[in-house]
Amino acid sequence: MFSEKIQKGLIKQLNRELESSQLYLSMATWVERKGYEGICEFLYDHSNEERIHMLKLIRYINKRGGNVILYDLLHVNTTYISLKELFMKLLEHEKKISKEINFLVEISLQEKDYFTYNFLQWYVEEQIEEEALSKTILDKIELIGEDKGGLYLFDKDMKSSHKNIKL
Repeated sequence: MFSEKIQKGLIKQLNRELESSQLYLSMATWVERKGYEGICEFLYDHSNEERIHMLKLIRYINKRGGNVILYDLLHVNTTYISLKELFMKLLEHEKKISKEINFLVEISLQEKDYFTYNFLQWYVEEQIEEEALSKTILDKIELIGEDKGGLYLFDKDMKSSHKNIKL
């Protein structure tokens, strides 16, 4: 069993992962309606990956004798002005998640819960990758601007490479 403080932090994080999954899902549906097949596949896949992150936390809490609580989901925006806005919001979201993971690591050290500290290292590495990839995609979209040909090629590139992209 672990401390109440650790358990509450982990429950908040698993619900953030659920929120992340919903965010990616809403973004994917918007992008798909706009005709970006490659980008929508990337976002749908990432929605599934965020759900796996949530399940990993649930299983850890259960193994440690904790009590999992799922929150009601908040309304997630499903409309964006542009791909640039969408990926800017995505990067902001990933930075927020990174901050929360760092906070959980700090709590685990304060509580001297080295099992949880060790468990969270996977999330630390994952967030480094997620922030870097989100930033790279945003940089590419900013380079392309509103050029329809460039956006078409970018989407095509995302479609052919999204299975190889690790977030």
